[in-house]
Amino acid sequence: MDFLKASTLEEKLDLIQTLAGPFSERAAANDLEGRFAFENIQDLKETGYTKLTVPQNYGGGGISLYELVRLQEAIAVADGSTALSIGWHMGILMHLSETRTWNGQLFERICRAAAGEAALINTCATEAQTGSPTRGGMPKTTATEKNGEWVLNGRKTFATMSPVLDFFIITATIPEKEAVGSFVVPRDTAGLSIVETWDSIALRATGSHDVVLENVKVPLANLAEIQTKKKEPAGYLLHIPACYLGIAEAAKREAARFAKSYTPNSLNHPIAELPAIRQKFGEIELKLMQARHFLYSVAKMWDEAGAEQRKEMGPELGAAKMAVTNHAIEAVDLAMRIVGARSLSEKSPLQRYYRDVRAGLHNPPMDDAVLMQLGARV
Repeated sequence: MDFLKASTLEEKLDLIQTLAGPFSERAAANDLEGRFAFENIQDLKETGYTKLTVPQNYGGGGISLYELVRLQEAIAVADGSTALSIGWHMGILMHLSETRTWNGQLFERICRAAAGEAALINTCATEAQTGSPTRGGMPKTTATEKNGEWVLNGRKTFATMSPVLDFFIITATIPEKEAVGSFVVPRDTAGLSIVETWDSIALRATGSHDVVLENVKVPLANLAEIQTKKKEPAGYLLHIPACYLGIAEAAKREAARFAKSYTPNSLNHPIAELPAIRQKFGEIELKLMQARHFLYSVAKMWDEAGAEQRKEMGPELGAAKMAVTNHAIEAVDLAMRIVGARSLSEKSPLQRYYRDVRAGLHNPPMDDAVLMQLGARV
C-alpha cells in the first residue's frame, strides 16, 4: 500500500478507505481519553500519504489542492482529529511549494526529510497573549541573534500534532529588525519542550499542546523567512473546511444507519420511512451538496489560477471556509434531531461529531473576518 504509486485520485481515495476502518474504531477511545491518534498518524506515514504534497522533484507526490481536499475529507469521515492534524502538515508543505518564500536550501532540506523519513512539520504561531495570528498581533516569542545563532524564547499554544512533530515552525519577533520571522526548530533541540495542556472538548485527539522555548538555539540558516505585513491568500487552508465536511458526512451516515434500523413499537416500520425524517435527510443532503460543490469548485479555481490571479482569491477562499463549516454544523445538528436523545449518549459517535464540528468556527479565517472581506470587495 503506497499512496505515491496510486496514479489517480480514485485510487488514492480507495487507499483511504483501507485506513478508514481502523481510524474509525480508534476514534471513540482516543476522544474519551484525550489521547493523541499516534497509530493513525503512523499509518499515514508508513503508506506514503504524508509525502503527497512534497514537490515531485524532491521525491513527493506534488498533488493538487483539489486532490488534497478530497483526500482530507475522506480521512475526516473516519476521524476528524486525524484529518485536521495531518492536514496542517500536508497543507503547509503545499503552500511552501507554491510560494517558495523560504530560504531555498532550508526548504529543500525539509522536503527531503518529509519525502525520505516521512518527517512531519507544523507552524506554531498562536499565543495566549496575542490570540490568533490572523488578527495581526506581534508574537511575544522573541528571536535574538547572538554568537552566530538565533536564540528563541517564548510559549506557543494550539501546537497541533505536537506529540509527533519533527520540525516546529516558530514565529517570533526579531526586536532589532522590528519584524516577525519564521524559524525552523528540530524537535530534539535543547530548550524546546511540550507541555500537555490540550483540554478542549472538541478534536481531543489532535495533541494541540503548548510548546515552550527556553533559550532555544538554532543556526542562522534556520530563519526560513521574514514575514511581510500583507498576507497573501493561502489555498491550502481549504484543508480546514474539508475536515468539517467529512465530519458532517459521518454524522449523516450514522443518522441514516439509526433511522433504517430503529422501529419504535408505535410503528410497523423503521423511522426512515417517515416523511418528516426523510425531509430532514433531504435538508442534510442539500447542505452537504452545497458545501461540497463550493469547496471543490474553489479548490479547482485555485489549481487553475496563475500566481497573480491567486492573489485576488482571498474572498473566495474565506467564503468557502465559512459556508462549508456552517453548513457542516447545521447538518450535524439535523442528524442529531433525527436520532433524538440517543445522540447525546457517550456511546453515540454523534455527540463527538457535534463537539468536533463546532471547532471549525474557531479555525481561520473566522466568520466576521470573512464577511468584512466580502463587504470590502463590494
